[in-house]
Amino acid sequence: MKHKKPLILVTNDDGITSAGIQALVDVAKNFGDVCVIAPDKPQSGMGHAITVHSGIMVKKEHFPGTKAAFSCTGTPADCVKLGKYHLLKEKPDICLSGINHGANMSLNVIYSGTMSAALEGALEGIPSMGISLCNNHTGQSLDASKKVAEIMLQTFIDNKPDNNLCLNVNVPDIPFSEIKGIKFCRQGKGNWKESYNELKDETGEEFLWLNGKFENFEKRSTDTDLWALDNNYVSVVPIHADMTHYEELEKVKKWEVKW
Repeated sequence: MKHKKPLILVTNDDGITSAGIQALVDVAKNFGDVCVIAPDKPQSGMGHAITVHSGIMVKKEHFPGTKAAFSCTGTPADCVKLGKYHLLKEKPDICLSGINHGANMSLNVIYSGTMSAALEGALEGIPSMGISLCNNHTGQSLDASKKVAEIMLQTFIDNKPDNNLCLNVNVPDIPFSEIKGIKFCRQGKGNWKESYNELKDETGEEFLWLNGKFENFEKRSTDTDLWALDNNYVSVVPIHADMTHYEELEKVKKWEVKW
């Protein structure tokens, strides 16, 4: 790190008023100078969306424990871009996203605003980490997640991560004393079995509400984030933006194309 104290950018997808981002700031401020840039409202499920067809409104906020704090009308990925290119005087040394209310294991990482913010950090040359608690309820205790965040941030700093590193950290929803440890693992294969409920609003207008149940396609595999979480470990998966399917690439190279 080039600073005596690292400059840590903290963001999320649950919004600047969420308990999760306050918890992460409480941890990060013990390791460096903290700046917060976060959406002004919940942005869960936004994935890696960025704002290109409208302006982004930015508001300076009072956020205890930080050098500077801003909310904005943009997406989680926007927040990281704003930090690097406009709002901060220098490039952050670390980008942290979370603590998210809800798991981001397996396929969920594609849809996650939390992890897209972290991945945007890595794309901008900032070693990054997203942290999620496997419980969707905003009132759930974050004590275990804060302890895991402290351990992971210390480990992150001690090991001088590459600028393009992005870690996806998921914490099982159990007391810290019951967590067995940390598993560095791969993303498990699974998908959502989805359906839509037909509902009506207060005016009688019909709308559809997405529901789903997650299915693990690799129940016998012991090297995945799904297995780690099911067995009371914290899962840590390095992710990146290269979506090339290399096995399929070798297959399609052999296709006969009638030009």
